[in-house]
Amino acid sequence: MTPTLTHAAHVSAHHVPLYLALWGLGMIVGNIVGGWAADRALIPAIFGILVWNAVFLSVFYFTATDPLSAAVTLFLIGIGFALVPALQARLMDVAQDAQALAAAMNHSAFNLSNAIGAWTGGMAISAGWGWHSTGLVAGGLAIGGLAMMGLSCALARMGNTFSNKTMGF
Repeated sequence: MTPTLTHAAHVSAHHVPLYLALWGLGMIVGNIVGGWAADRALIPAIFGILVWNAVFLSVFYFTATDPLSAAVTLFLIGIGFALVPALQARLMDVAQDAQALAAAMNHSAFNLSNAIGAWTGGMAISAGWGWHSTGLVAGGLAIGGLAMMGLSCALARMGNTFSNKTMGF
């Protein structure tokens, strides 16, 4: 985010910590909202948060060049971290007796997703699409997550993967 803010929005490096703090505040809000939403309707919450992420990560492409718009969008992107408690709750539902192993694998998956995001974002920047292009790349990755979740639910409805109780149907 720092290079995007300094190169695309022309934010002073001195002010970048304020933007990162705003993003962090969004993450706090997201964690609270994500846990609340997961408790009420787990699978719809995951779908909704993935849509949220796809929208606001993509919006960053358009707002990253304006300091105020970028700040608001970063806060909204931070809220997208509501996905973390929802995914963790989902994992605990399906892990049964292997919850510790599943939690470790979940953390590994988050690290892998961070690497994939950095790699694909770096490819977009290297291709000359600009620092702000990482928003569209990230939005595309969130759409990929929606597709995988949709496939998982479709398989569950056919009875091939998870029980209807686990999926929340």
